[in-house]
Amino acid sequence: MGIDVGTSGCKAVAFNEDGEVLAIGYQEYFLLHRKPGWSELDASVVLEKIKKVIKDVVENTRNDSVEAFAVSCQGEAVMPINKHGELLYNAVVTFDSRTQEQYEWWLQNHDPRKIFNITGMPLNPMYSLNKIMWFKKHEPDIYNEAWKFPCFEDFVLFSLCQDAAIDYSLAARTMAFDVINKCWSEEMINDADISPDVFFPVIPSGQVIGRIRPEVARELGLNKSVVGVTGGHDQPCGALGAGIISEGFAMNATGTSDVITPAFRKPILSDAMLKNNFPCYPHVVPDMYITITFNLTGGLLLKWYRDTFAYEEKGIAQSESRDVYDVIIERADKKPVDVFILPHFVGSGTPYLDSKSRGVVVGLTLETNKNTIAKAVLDSNCYDLRLNLERLAEVGIQVNRIRVIGGGAKSEYWMRLKSEILGLPVESLHTNEAASLGDAILAGVAIGKYADCSEGVKRSVRVKQEIVPNFENKKEFDERFKIYKTIYDSTAEISHKIFELSK
Repeated sequence: MGIDVGTSGCKAVAFNEDGEVLAIGYQEYFLLHRKPGWSELDASVVLEKIKKVIKDVVENTRNDSVEAFAVSCQGEAVMPINKHGELLYNAVVTFDSRTQEQYEWWLQNHDPRKIFNITGMPLNPMYSLNKIMWFKKHEPDIYNEAWKFPCFEDFVLFSLCQDAAIDYSLAARTMAFDVINKCWSEEMINDADISPDVFFPVIPSGQVIGRIRPEVARELGLNKSVVGVTGGHDQPCGALGAGIISEGFAMNATGTSDVITPAFRKPILSDAMLKNNFPCYPHVVPDMYITITFNLTGGLLLKWYRDTFAYEEKGIAQSESRDVYDVIIERADKKPVDVFILPHFVGSGTPYLDSKSRGVVVGLTLETNKNTIAKAVLDSNCYDLRLNLERLAEVGIQVNRIRVIGGGAKSEYWMRLKSEILGLPVESLHTNEAASLGDAILAGVAIGKYADCSEGVKRSVRVKQEIVPNFENKKEFDERFKIYKTIYDSTAEISHKIFELSK
């Protein structure tokens, strides 16, 4: 069973050894915004939802019961617990903005290049270490009472099992982990002036932590012999579940964000990696590393279009029992359009990582209609992917094939558009539950169902559809991509001034 803990919901999926889905449970929960810029989750609610999805899976797998589980989760989110595992504060999630002060302290007192050399993380406010430093300064009573500051993987393992640990990939997202020596970094922890004891032990992915707690087994209907296994950060777990275990392949996860995750054999900590804000950290597959590129508004931009413009399409979708996104895509202009959207509606992702950047729409004329805007949304998201792939190639990470998971994998049109603009083969998979499948592979390796991750992928990951590039519109897309690449530099100064107006 794979348990995937996201920002807005959690999922448990049971698989057989051939990667067939046996049962799925899903539950949503809500972010809390107690102050402007703050984003938190009540981890007790999250834990109850996790238990609910496990129960749903157990109820539907009584004839083929769960033997082991692993956990994948969002990165950076962290929370204080006492020795009994009781929560002392909400989990502070990735894009919570309260740690700007800590980020600026690192910037003023430490060399970002040195931090990158140790941690593989381009300096940013989001990392767990900054959040723990914030607790020490602004909530000292909670910091002093806390026994550990787990992320969601180790929190869930400790809550369900008799022991806990965090894997290399998620530990790296704290900015307190040495990605070369694969251990907690004494230097980073000492410089942050926090206790090294706040972290659980760090071990590789796919390792048995221990058996499930007897009382938890009874509560959830699981066999008391079930074991918990280290999983990892959701992106590398998803990459494993998509079969990204060798160089040249990359996963493209299209959900709220649009993320590319390639794998490579040796750590790359070059100036070009840092300049492009590409992290470098351990894959959940032994002896491999990954990086991630991301556009923060992949599916979110299409949702904005739906909620702002698509009233008619919603009506059609409802009357015809269709997905509204299928209607939007069907009605969008078919040819490349001369309207461009810089998708920085919540700031930029890579390569700029500019939280002050804002969304830009250029090329409007009186002939522009909403179907043109819909196509611009789709085209521009693909241009952003191409920009990141181009920058990856510049740092020595060549991607020759894309495997798409998430909502974007459900649309053949969107996959064809990606293939055409990127000039690469694009594949969808037999199962869209890649992160949970990655967890399940790791759990299978841990209990000997697979000899290693490679066998797990061979047994359980299958390509559903391959789309190869149609170069009919290549020249037109190439010309427009050149324009797209200039938009950020041309508008950044204006965006920053607009950002200051909103402060």
